Formats: sequence, C-alpha cells, structure tokens
Amino acid sequence: MKLRSLPILLAFSLSAAALAGDMAPVPPSEHPVFGEIAEAMDPGQLQATLTTLVGFGTRSSLSDTKSDKRGIGAARRWVQARFQQMSKDCGGCLEVITPAKTFTGERTPKEGVEIMDVVAIQKGSTDPDRYLVMTAHLDSRVRDVMDAKSDAPGADDDGSGVAAILETARVLSKYKFAATIVYSVDSGEEQGLYGGKVIAQYAQDHHWNVEADLNNDIVGNSHGQHGVSDNTLLRVFSEGTRALETEKEANDRRYHGGEVDSPSRNVARYAKALAEQYIPNWHVMLVYRTDRFGRGGDHVAFNELGYPAVRFTESHEDFTHQHQDVRVEKGVHYGDVLSGVDFPYLAKVAATNAITLAGMAWAPAPPQGVAIASDPEPTLSGGMDTVFDWKPVAGAVGYRLHWRDTTEPRWTNARYAGPVQHYVLKDVSIDDWFFGVSAVSQEGFESPVVFPGPAGAFPLAQ
Repeated sequence: MKLRSLPILLAFSLSAAALAGDMAPVPPSEHPVFGEIAEAMDPGQLQATLTTLVGFGTRSSLSDTKSDKRGIGAARRWVQARFQQMSKDCGGCLEVITPAKTFTGERTPKEGVEIMDVVAIQKGSTDPDRYLVMTAHLDSRVRDVMDAKSDAPGADDDGSGVAAILETARVLSKYKFAATIVYSVDSGEEQGLYGGKVIAQYAQDHHWNVEADLNNDIVGNSHGQHGVSDNTLLRVFSEGTRALETEKEANDRRYHGGEVDSPSRNVARYAKALAEQYIPNWHVMLVYRTDRFGRGGDHVAFNELGYPAVRFTESHEDFTHQHQDVRVEKGVHYGDVLSGVDFPYLAKVAATNAITLAGMAWAPAPPQGVAIASDPEPTLSGGMDTVFDWKPVAGAVGYRLHWRDTTEPRWTNARYAGPVQHYVLKDVSIDDWFFGVSAVSQEGFESPVVFPGPAGAFPLAQ
C-alpha cells in the first residue's frame, strides 16, 4: 500500500510580523486532513474488535497464558497479530515489540506475575527521536481482582480503549509523520497499574523523548448510571504540576504562576482545541486533576517519570458495568458487557486521539527555553509591553505567541511572530496575563503551547 504523504497547503496570509516589516507569511491554520482522519474512524471496525476481545472470556492478568481461545495470553497474541497485519498492509511501517516484567504485590500471587505489553512503533520519517504514545489496558476483572476464572468481558473497562488504539493505528499507519507514534496495549492495570510502568520504563531506558502519552481508559459508554445520556462529551484529566519538580522550581512557580500550565495541561488543551474544531458536535471537558478522584490509570507512570500524560474517560460512567460479576440482581444488569458500549461515540473518542497524535507528530517539537520579561524601557512604554524569548526548533518556520487571562482555562489570544526567537508584544502587560509560545511548521501544523520557565517546559530525553 502506498502511504499518503502530508498534504501541502498553499494558502498564506500576512501576519502582524509582516506588518512590522518582517514580511513573514503565516502558514495555513485549516487542515482538511484532520477531518479526513476523524471520518475514517469506523464504528463497525471498533465493534468487531471489541466483540473479539470480549470473546476471550476473561482477560485477567492472572488468567491463562497458554490457551489460544481464553485468557490474557490469547488476547495478547491476537492484538500482536493485528498490529503485524497492519504493518504488512503499510509496507512494514510498524515495529511490534512485547516488553515484559514480573511484578509482585498485594494483587499478585506470591511468586508474582509476568506483565507483558503489546506495542507497535510507527517510526517518524524526519524527527524520529520525538515520541507520541497512546495507551490503554487489555486486562479485565470482576469484583474479586484475584479471580482469574470467572467471565470478565471488560467491554468498556478497558476493551473500549484497546479498540480505540487498534482503530487509531489502522488509520494513522496509512500516513507518514515526522515524529514517532507508539501504540501500547498494556496489561496489569487492574493489578496495580503495572502495564503503564512497563512501557513508561521502557521509554526511559531507551531514551525516548516522550512529548505526550494519551491514555484511554473507560471511553466507550455514553449512558451514565443515573440516566444521563450524552454522546457529545469526553473528559480529559491532566496533572497540575510536574511530578519531578524541584523545590527551587516549585518556589518559582508559586511566585510566577504555572500551577495550571504543566506540559500535561497544555497537551489536554491541545487535544480539546483540535477535537472541537474537526469533530462535529463534540466537546472535550478539561478536568484539572491527574485522574478521577482517588483513582489511577496507566498514564500515571509516565507522569511519575516526568513525561507529559493525560487520561481520556467517558463523561458519564456506569459503575454497575465496572469491576462487577456478570449477573442480574433486583432487576439490575451488572457486568461490563458489549451492550454497554456506544460505538459511534467510541469512534469520536478514537478520532480525538488520532488527530491529536497526528497534529503533534506533524508539528515541530514544543519550544525549549521559553522566557518572558517586562519591557526593558518601561518609562517609554508605560510598562505595558511583554518581551518573549525562546530557542529555535528544528522544522519550525515560525512561532506563535499565546496569552490569556489568568483565570481562563484555555488560550484565548494569539499572534504569529514569524521566524524569530525574540519578540516584544506591544501593549500587553506581563502583570495581567499568562503567556506561552508554540512552534509552527511550513504546512501550519502547530505544537502544544509552552508556558515560560520550568513549570511549563516539555522534558527532553536524558
């Protein structure tokens, strides 16, 4: 199969920088390819995938690994075969690996349990050392997390996330990207978030420059336990401050701001902006919390190692379908079964992931060294100008400045600065706004916004 090349859009307009004499053309801001990707997400494919996953009976991480029909081993081998077929279809564009580690803990046998992830890596063409990761967990459970024998369909938790990964990989493997995209189907989440630890540690051990992990966990149901149905809303959870922040960095953040501008938060904003622009009748709800209250997911391991990571979860959960034995009790149907999944809704979730990954993978890296300062000559300007500085980014033809009111959740103002690394924003006081900078490619693909200083800096591989 011939891979589709990135479309080159030729429409340009003049920027504010051009008006100032720089004559820097503004790259296009509309990208029909995102709509194309979103429309390619197939509810029928998602349903077929999830039907197969549920058919393995249980996918408990403690279940059979030898059978070809039942248990976690059969499910892992099936996912691996799916990735391998996709790679064959795209001319070998996916490398499939199975990193594993044995864990012991309260939710494992005394001898421990081997946790294996199934991972497909779509290597970038021009900037392969940048990594964008999508995760979901394959394992399922019933009420007793140590019960590896009973049926645990795991349709929504988290077969829905795995189906979204496989559909995203099917569609995006037809395109070429500058950066590398990783599709990681994890195990061991229900036993202690172990699968996320396996892939996050693998990333660190192999010096991956991870710019984002998009974790999908419980993303297929549009009908809440209390009768609320909403097929237009998805939640995205993101950490507030970086886990590896030093005491000095924390003191700087407390004084200058940044509590709501971690790289994870700006990845969440990025996903929301793209999804709401290119997916009809769709909204992404920003939740300023690492996860649901007191809960956790496979993105947490990425956060703990300093990588930006977010979690997508359906907007209205039904807890009668999570961690339950399959049964009918007082007229209530319990169990995480196939009928609890809304496949057109799940297709929009997959589309949200796909265009976010594609956008970041086609865009330049987020700028490093972003800094702001007050006007060096306040007596001339009245102290109303803000000075920006940042380091050049490979593949960027220009940069966009962003600012918003300090109580606004999203970036509301922007100005294209052109191919410079220093810019004075006239008549916008450093005292009254939060600021950021993004990098823009020739085709107009834009990185997430970077907040100035350590609080907002995207990490680089060590």
